[in-house]
Amino acid sequence: MAKKRKKVKAKAKTKNRTQRVVKKPVRKAAKRRGKKSRLSKVASGVVKTVRRIAKAALPGNGLPRPSSKPFGKAGKALDGVRVLDFTHVQSGPTCTQLLGYMGADVIKIERPGVGDITRGQLRDVKGADSLYFTMLNGNKRSITIDSKHAKGKEIIERLIKHCDVLVENFAPGALDRMGFTWEHIHKLNPRMIVASVKGFGPGPYEDCKVYENVAQCAGGSASTTGFRDGPPLVTGAQIGDSGTGLHLAFGIVAALYQRNRTGRGQKVLAAMQDGVLNLARVKLRDQQRLAHGPLTEYSQYGEGIPFGKAVPRAGNDSGGGQPGWILKCKGWETDPDAYIYFITQAPVWEAICDLIGKPGWKTDPDYAKPPARLPRLKHIFATIEEWTMTKSKFEVMEICNKVDIPVGPILSMKEIAEEPSLRETGTVVEVDHPTRGKYLTVGNPVKMSDSATEVTRSPLLGEHTDEVLKKELGYSDKEIAEIKASGAVTPPEKPAKAEAA
Repeated sequence: MAKKRKKVKAKAKTKNRTQRVVKKPVRKAAKRRGKKSRLSKVASGVVKTVRRIAKAALPGNGLPRPSSKPFGKAGKALDGVRVLDFTHVQSGPTCTQLLGYMGADVIKIERPGVGDITRGQLRDVKGADSLYFTMLNGNKRSITIDSKHAKGKEIIERLIKHCDVLVENFAPGALDRMGFTWEHIHKLNPRMIVASVKGFGPGPYEDCKVYENVAQCAGGSASTTGFRDGPPLVTGAQIGDSGTGLHLAFGIVAALYQRNRTGRGQKVLAAMQDGVLNLARVKLRDQQRLAHGPLTEYSQYGEGIPFGKAVPRAGNDSGGGQPGWILKCKGWETDPDAYIYFITQAPVWEAICDLIGKPGWKTDPDYAKPPARLPRLKHIFATIEEWTMTKSKFEVMEICNKVDIPVGPILSMKEIAEEPSLRETGTVVEVDHPTRGKYLTVGNPVKMSDSATEVTRSPLLGEHTDEVLKKELGYSDKEIAEIKASGAVTPPEKPAKAEAA
């Protein structure tokens, strides 16, 4: 019996120990569950709060609620976008200046002591930056960096991590040779958009260097500009450089918008040949039309001159379906710009007949309908010119506009610079510069009701080097002093001249 009682006690002890061993982790698990439960409640509360805030901030389409601030007071379109500007001369600077006009923070990298080559090109004021530079580099900050210097490369890499967009228009392969390949840039900053202007896109000419007039010739503009019996001509408008810069800016803004969805950057390429062709697309249209017969709106059709295999030069013929020509106005003998472009638009043909004293043409079968007029365009414009030569170009414009006849005076650059309405709209802006004084520049050609453009002067060479190093990249005063002493952001010292013996 004693042995039996001992066995029962032993079993009870074992059972109690087992229970204690089992209950211990169970109690710990319960505590953990309690903590988790409390954490879950906190997390749930946070989620609910975030959802409540989001619901208040976002309407059903997921966009922010309309700002209650007055239009033009809610910031600029590209506020918060940082652009690293490796561009020079015209095509690239046109692009980055437009981005600056839209509110982007554009940081222009320049060579120490040298800067953008256009600072000294076509200089009209001794010792001051040229208009070539100042009119293409407003709304930017300038920092000087030697990209070949080890410390200079370190600064550039920090800027790449700091910025959203890198823009360059170097010769093909130059950025890669500097050590900044797409792969390296993308590794440093996967959100970086790398935008480039090149002369040609991928193909047999992609390694060729291109300038404005080369682009016009390669893009189809020159072959279709000029008079039929004369050589090809380039245009006064910089459609190769500035036109391509405008195309690139559009591509950058689209890439920024896409990044909101994908979270990553991409390469953006604008080839100058492509940009010119885009602006000359009506001539590619006419090239295809030639396969089906003559181009009847071209004046050579009315003169009985056969067409060749390619779109011809057509002088001042209108590029649309409405015939037009440049006509002399009063004073043309002494004023090289006393001309007006006159379009014989079909809906206002009767008004034209009345103005020029040819009411009979309204019913004459040789003139009444557009197809009948095509073979007689040279005579028609000569007759209209007899009338325009009795009036100034502005008088012609005033008279014609009253009856909806489309005309356009040939305005000289002097007239445009002095036109008050262009000053009022911000298309022509007067800017004050610390070394050259006041100058005129072209403001933002795009007017936005909620993103007003404030045009600021172009920067002096390296004007913002310290500011960018300290405020944007976080270098201390001591580090900046060391960087300057290293030669990474300063021009090399010129060797002292030996004294004469």
